[in-house]
Amino acid sequence: MKKPRTQKRMSDEAVKARTGKVWAEWFEILDQAGAKKWQHKEISAYLADSHQVGPWWTQMIAVPYEHARRIRQKFQKCDGEFAASGSRTLNVPMSKLYEAWTDEKLRRRWLPDAKMEITTATRNKSLRAKWDEGKSRLSVNFYAKGAGKAQAAVDHMKLASSKECAKMKNYWFEALNRLESQLTPKN
Repeated sequence: MKKPRTQKRMSDEAVKARTGKVWAEWFEILDQAGAKKWQHKEISAYLADSHQVGPWWTQMIAVPYEHARRIRQKFQKCDGEFAASGSRTLNVPMSKLYEAWTDEKLRRRWLPDAKMEITTATRNKSLRAKWDEGKSRLSVNFYAKGAGKAQAAVDHMKLASSKECAKMKNYWFEALNRLESQLTPKN
């Protein structure tokens, strides 16, 4: 079984190698510019316009800055909503993975207590669902990863808090472990 990854901030050395500055330097630049009072888009735009930081790196600098300055909580998106995600690539055909999600009898084997109501589904591509009687929402996308391999990527949205996100991130990690055990049993 897979174990959850722990998410750590990139090292000062790695950031400096790619941007020319360490975290403390970027945070000082943003503090002096007044970024503590800015929205995420403004921080990213400032980094791009004033410091010629590329689009990917504006995000890589802005989000840790927002966390460090408590502008944004862990798992909080830039729109203020909380979401948890997870994904798993399995050695199974796409149709088998998709069916494990959409066939209620099969789904109950690996997601036994889930209060999930599928609202829309596109065969072998995606599904959308209400979770816990609509208290939150799921989006699951399916991707082919070569011959006989497929990935399910779960985005659990509209969660109540950072704490709820951490709980659901762990929930989905364990659920995807169960799904993997069901679909790819060891002999």
